[in-house]
Amino acid sequence: MTLATAHDLGAVTELATATNEHLANISNTLIYSAMAVYTLAFLAFIAEWLFGSRSKVARTASALTATGGQADTTAPEVTVQKAGGTAVLERPKVVTRSSAGSRDVPDGPGAHGGDEQGDLYGRIAVSLTVLAWAVEAAGVVARALSVRRAPWGNMYEFNLTFSTVAVGVFLALLALRKNVRWLGLPLVTSVLLDLGLAVTVLYTASDQLVPALHSYWLYIHVSTAILCGAVFYVGAVGTLLYLFKDSYENKLVNGGTPGRFATSVMERLPASASLDKFSYRVNAAVFPLWTFTIIAGAIWAGDAWGRYWGWDPKETWAFITWVAYACYLHARATAGWKGRKAAYIALAAFGCWLFNYYGVNIFVSGKHSYAGV
Repeated sequence: MTLATAHDLGAVTELATATNEHLANISNTLIYSAMAVYTLAFLAFIAEWLFGSRSKVARTASALTATGGQADTTAPEVTVQKAGGTAVLERPKVVTRSSAGSRDVPDGPGAHGGDEQGDLYGRIAVSLTVLAWAVEAAGVVARALSVRRAPWGNMYEFNLTFSTVAVGVFLALLALRKNVRWLGLPLVTSVLLDLGLAVTVLYTASDQLVPALHSYWLYIHVSTAILCGAVFYVGAVGTLLYLFKDSYENKLVNGGTPGRFATSVMERLPASASLDKFSYRVNAAVFPLWTFTIIAGAIWAGDAWGRYWGWDPKETWAFITWVAYACYLHARATAGWKGRKAAYIALAAFGCWLFNYYGVNIFVSGKHSYAGV
């Protein structure tokens, strides 16, 4: 190799390094910008709940108390006065429980409470969420370009991609005209916490992967794991809200009188049966993909380490998570285990997934610890 050639190679390497650092800085800027826009979306979602009419959210309560626990299944449309006329926002859906002695409860009007002003704030919040999601996705792409690989090599990159996919799932459900805007506030809140943790505690400078990770299975295994986690998260939020709403409805049926704050919040959400069905459907839909994720990881382990399964902590907890969600799906089909009992299993299963990600990566040593935080 001549001196000129070595000099040219050095110049190219130096240019590539400078370019990668520039892209990494762009990625960091975009992530911080996304956090700023998510904060605005968070405030808009808060405004949707605060400025939505509180006078129109007692439909379910009055229906239950007026009919002795059986709601009127001919709930009217939600209407608002607009310039001397009437504008229709949406018709509350009616959900019927099929079991004997069940109660029929109409879904609430949504976070806006059937109020036009609240609905406007909600639409602004969704628009800001779309903008923040686009900026964050651009930050993830810039990070990938800076390291010239998939941006899933450490917990910092995983956090960025996970929150991006979680918001993407929420926006996809909205695009499919699903009544899930009530997810907006808890989702954006948790995304802000996730990004805050990523940039303050988990941040890792751009770097290359260890040789074991240089495989196309990185794109297959890790991408499906991220998608599964995002969908499991959405299902967990629905399950948690179901437990609160079910307790609220039971209190009404038994003649109790919830407080004003509980009424204002609970009566805007879908009925407990709707929340339960929503959570079950998203968890059941993604469970086969989680099964594939574990199988793909085993195949990758066989290529990288010469064995398909070694009960590494990450492998063990991935399997425990699989068993927990399998128990949940089985409980849903078992008499006496539907409803709240199954919901507790679902939350425990999501807790296993969280520990598999955070707990195992931070507190437990194993073959999956090579990437660091």
